[in-house]
Amino acid sequence: MDFELILRVYPFFLEAAWVTIELSILTTILGLTCGALGAAARMSRSMVLRAIGATYVSIFRGTPALIQLFILYFGGPQIGIQLDAFEAGVIGLGVNIGAYMAETMRGAIQSVDKGQTEAARTLGMSRWETMRKVVLPQAMRMMIRPLGVNINALIKGTALVAAISVIELTYTAQRYIGSTYKPFEMFLLSGALYMVIIYVVGQGVAWLDRRARIT
Repeated sequence: MDFELILRVYPFFLEAAWVTIELSILTTILGLTCGALGAAARMSRSMVLRAIGATYVSIFRGTPALIQLFILYFGGPQIGIQLDAFEAGVIGLGVNIGAYMAETMRGAIQSVDKGQTEAARTLGMSRWETMRKVVLPQAMRMMIRPLGVNINALIKGTALVAAISVIELTYTAQRYIGSTYKPFEMFLLSGALYMVIIYVVGQGVAWLDRRARIT
């Protein structure tokens, strides 16, 4: 184990970790947005919207995220979509994880007791009021932990953007392996930093879950 080498390259890995964190944050925001829209479409009364939602979920859950990134980054210019590597990474991973989040959200909403929905409608609430005041507050409590699992999977999945040359942790490890010929140390360091990021996120999700159960 070359500890001297690890200490020498550590600052560069920290810079790469910040790129991974930024990528994770932006991708999570996009994923939650796509997930909410996808869940709404899947539960819509409109057959067209339900079909669109089902198609979105099927395509992005049924094909590898890496292939989706390649299509967007390398194939995009053929149809007029010009994105740099970071933008392609955010959009590709965000839309992909959004399909999983859509099903997580839909499952949480549908798990709320239907009797409460019927009671709210009996009291004169509209469908939207029932959803906003009765269903969503309960569903949001139930979806915190599953969404946390999705976010953790997303953070680990950011390693895929190394394939399109985003300078994040995995790409940085690969680059230094080429110059140092020390794959064990480089991947060990990048793996440790991934673990730190995921641990912090896990603690945040656990805190939100505890807060939601108290209120």
